[in-house]
Parts: sequence; structure tokens; C-alpha cells
Amino acid sequence: MDTEKKIARIVGVLIILALGSSMLSGVFLESLRATDYLGAVSVNENQVLIGVLLLLTLTASVVSIPIVMFPILKKHNESLALGYVSARIFEGFSDVIIAISPLLLVTLSREFVSVGAPVDSYYQTAGTLLLELSDWIGVLENIPYCFGVLIFSYLLYQSKLVPRWLSVWGLIGGIVLLARVPLSMFAFDPLSTAILAIPIIVNELVLAGWLIVKGFNLSGE
Repeated sequence: MDTEKKIARIVGVLIILALGSSMLSGVFLESLRATDYLGAVSVNENQVLIGVLLLLTLTASVVSIPIVMFPILKKHNESLALGYVSARIFEGFSDVIIAISPLLLVTLSREFVSVGAPVDSYYQTAGTLLLELSDWIGVLENIPYCFGVLIFSYLLYQSKLVPRWLSVWGLIGGIVLLARVPLSMFAFDPLSTAILAIPIIVNELVLAGWLIVKGFNLSGE
């Protein structure tokens, strides 16, 4: 009983850590969205590096959650539990690639400034490609993330480890966010579809709070 309660609290904290580091990274990486982003990155280099560290914190949290949960989830469906671990590891790998982009932009911005910040040069082209790579991976990583959410929510629903309304909310939030992928690819700018993440973000905050305060319902009732 004590072990399960500790696991619940650890997972709750990891969820909050993942959400917090994800949101804060956007604040510290704001210079990447500036019109003169190469110059802005050069001026705000330390902030960008902090943003990268936050992305790596996100990666560690994302990968840790299914690993910590595995001993409990495998009792209900080991195959799905392994699928959940795999999905989130793939998501974490995507986050690492996203973190590499601003690191490369830091190097590029140093070179850009050292040659006198030419208006039209391959530096802007290379920088644009790095930003686009980061944006598109950010969209595509919703696929493993949403599959992870759907598997996790289904296992929670099946096992009744948390109230079923919370699990259903997670399932709906995962489906809504999954729609972001085709919408971003064929209809809208990736940043404009970020609003679709709100239902699952709020769900994860509530779930984290529940796990920290209430823990798991091990009776299955």
C-alpha cells in the first residue's frame, strides 16, 4: 500500500514537472520567435540555454512517468503497459531533437554576429530550416504523446485506479489533441492549433493533483 502511494505521488510530481518545464521552456525560448531571431538569440544566449535545459527536464520527466507506473500497470495489461512505455520513450526522443534545434541556433547566431550580421545570407536560410524542423517535430510528436495518453487513460479506466470521469476526460483530450496533426499539416499554422492541447493539459493537472492527494484506488471499485 505504501509503495503504491509513493508511486502515485511520484507520478503526480513528474506530471507537474513535465508540464511546468514545457511551459517555462517556451518563455525562455521566446527569442526564437523574434523577427531578427539570430540577433535575438545571440543577445539572449543564456536564456536559450536555460530553455534547452528545461526541454531536457521535460524529456526526463516524460520518460520516467511510464517507467515508474509500469509495475502497477502491468498487473492489468502488460502488453499495453509496454506500449505506453514505448510511446513515451519515442516522445522523449522527439523532445531531444527539438532541444537540439535551439542549441544549433546558438552556434549559428554566434557565427552570424561575428561576420557582421549580413541581411541576406545563408545564415537566415539555415536558421529558418532549424526553426521549421523544431516546429514540425513539435507537431508530429503529438502522435506518440497522444497514443501514450490514450493507452494510459484506457488502463486507468479499465483498472479504476482513478475515477473513471478522469480517465474518460483523458481519452477525449488525447483524441482532440491528435486532431492537431492533420490540421497543422494541411490547414492551419502549427502554432494556431496549440489551443487543442488545453483539454489534456488541464486533465493532466487535475490527474497530478489527484495522484498526489488521493493516490490510486487499489480496490477497483
